[in-house]
Amino acid sequence: MTGKGARASGDSALGNAVPVLVVILAIVAVWYVAAVFLNAPFQRDTYRRAGQDYTTGQLVSATLNQERPVLPAPHQVAAEINKTVFQLPPTSKRSLIYHGWITLSSTLLGFAIGTLLGIVLAVVIVHSRTMSKSLMPWIIASQTIPILAVAPMVIVVLNAVGITGLLPKALISAFLSFFPVTVGVVKGLRSPDPIHLDLMRTYNASKTQVFWKVRWPSSVPFLFASMKIAIAISLVGAIVGELPTGAVAGLGARLLAGSYYGQTVQIWSALIAAAIMAAILVGIVGLINRQVLRSMGMAR
Repeated sequence: MTGKGARASGDSALGNAVPVLVVILAIVAVWYVAAVFLNAPFQRDTYRRAGQDYTTGQLVSATLNQERPVLPAPHQVAAEINKTVFQLPPTSKRSLIYHGWITLSSTLLGFAIGTLLGIVLAVVIVHSRTMSKSLMPWIIASQTIPILAVAPMVIVVLNAVGITGLLPKALISAFLSFFPVTVGVVKGLRSPDPIHLDLMRTYNASKTQVFWKVRWPSSVPFLFASMKIAIAISLVGAIVGELPTGAVAGLGARLLAGSYYGQTVQIWSALIAAAIMAAILVGIVGLINRQVLRSMGMAR
């Protein structure tokens, strides 16, 4: 890369980073203001009970450093994440890495099952008009069922037949993730230009040849776009799957424990950890997407 090219690439990266940083700073500022506003009533009541006078500065400082705040301040959440990620061994049951790995395992297994199921359903729907009319309405209807209502039933039924551990949570993740993959791949398989399909028919190509040479390559961008949604929603499914089981491990377990004992800082640290994990997973799918498209000659 020439000097001008490298400079242009650096300027472009900086230009893309600035809006993101501005949004992050704005969110942090609003977060601090909300923390002061929500925590102030309890702090005023504490001062009043103690008969203690206070200044505005003291009130603000106290609201941002409460032990069990209504809304923890960003620096409190950051300190909790630093403690539970970097200062504890990964095998500790208080470590976010330990809990995050358990949730991640369910997420990846559910994502794999959901993606495979979504692709199979999409292929069947595209190649069979009868299956399209019969399956698609049920697929859409399945997403109208609240996952919080489905999760306990799945866990209880599977536990009754001796299936416990990772698989029940993974199936809940798969239940959420197969839908975007199915819809995206159906759209992708139907996206080829009709003239290309007519050309394949002119060459007397079989349905299998049409699928692999025309339909599947056209569906790949749609597949990866759907997978970005599916991997994030799989993480949600894994966390939701941990809630009705009274799990003792996983990010869902951290949320439960925090809610039981009023540890709002612990709750928010688990939420932020889940958000960071989702962003990383989506980013990994995006990197794979670019590599696959580049190998297919569809991207630079």
